[in-house]
Amino acid sequence: MEPVLPPETIDSPLALPAPVRKPNWLRVKLPTGDNYRKVRGLVDNYKLHTICESGRCPNMGECWGEGTATFMILGNTCTRSCGFCNVATGRPDAVDWDEPERVARSIRLMKIKHAVLTSVDRDDLPDGGSTLWAEVVRAIRRMSPGTTMETLIPDFKGDTNALDRIAEVAPEVVSHNMETVRRLTRKVRIQAQFDRSLEVLRYLKEEGRVPRTKSGIMLGLGETVEEVLATMEELAAARVDIVTLGQYLQPSPKHLPVVEFIEPKVFEELHVAGKKMGFRHVESGPLVRSSYHAEKHIH
Repeated sequence: MEPVLPPETIDSPLALPAPVRKPNWLRVKLPTGDNYRKVRGLVDNYKLHTICESGRCPNMGECWGEGTATFMILGNTCTRSCGFCNVATGRPDAVDWDEPERVARSIRLMKIKHAVLTSVDRDDLPDGGSTLWAEVVRAIRRMSPGTTMETLIPDFKGDTNALDRIAEVAPEVVSHNMETVRRLTRKVRIQAQFDRSLEVLRYLKEEGRVPRTKSGIMLGLGETVEEVLATMEELAAARVDIVTLGQYLQPSPKHLPVVEFIEPKVFEELHVAGKKMGFRHVESGPLVRSSYHAEKHIH
């Protein structure tokens, strides 16, 4: 899951608790534009839910202006307890089988051109929630046949039957985030496994199961540049097409602290390195999030 931003004034330095001073390049621009205002009005009028808004994503205005939005399905309680994520951990509610229709209706109302779907981990369910995932994609295809999709999925504990359910409904992009480097995975993601996540991405590309895969890494948790490059190389070896790299921002004092704010020039160097590794798209910058420029990743 994505770390969320606190409800501070939008056009000001991000006031996030961290053990180091926040640099001046971490600023959020005030959302503007006609399309943004239209989407904003629909969200307000119909009380629609997007993780863009609830997570106070710094790129919300830009993405909404491009007709892209991110929706979280399967509830708001996760069965895992990652050290970076602000989603509540606990016993989730029962699966809401009306959710596919509601999400699809929201996307149609908002006239979303490209929808990103994500979810909490549902390790309490035998299928990990993959059946509902597939139903959401089918509902969107039925109500908004012109909308393209990215599915930002959990690892489903590596269950290939669950992964096949996602592949069968043929989203344009299937994404699964590594989040951090191998050495820090147990600390940052706790119940996740670095190699299992890699295998998920590798399996999805085998035998042409999905046309395009994607993964993301957060920086500033204490990793080295060499470790980031090594992770990117492993993603490239798994034939991942798209990689995103952004600055980790601590959502609350209870979460992992920011160890370091990474200079923009380092993100630029990682972008160049990623293109040399053969990635189709590399989004690399302090405010980049998994969904940043998602509408461009289908091309």
